[in-house]
Amino acid sequence: MDGITLAAIGWPEIVGIIIVVLVIFGAGRLAGVGKALGTGVREFRQEARKPGQEGEEDEEAAVQQASAASSEEKA
Repeated sequence: MDGITLAAIGWPEIVGIIIVVLVIFGAGRLAGVGKALGTGVREFRQEARKPGQEGEEDEEAAVQQASAASSEEKA
């Protein structure tokens, strides 16, 4: 195991792995997996944006409160 590292994987090895996967699963099945993966990523991004929008509003409110508090301390 001392001689095996992930850095030793180059383009020829990656191409070989892709060919083996195509032979085992077939192009049609891989297309379905790719479509499902793309749909999952798209749904994840849509859901990830929703809390981000709320978080930005919370962040803006926190900044306003902090600036109001600092201006009160100076006065």
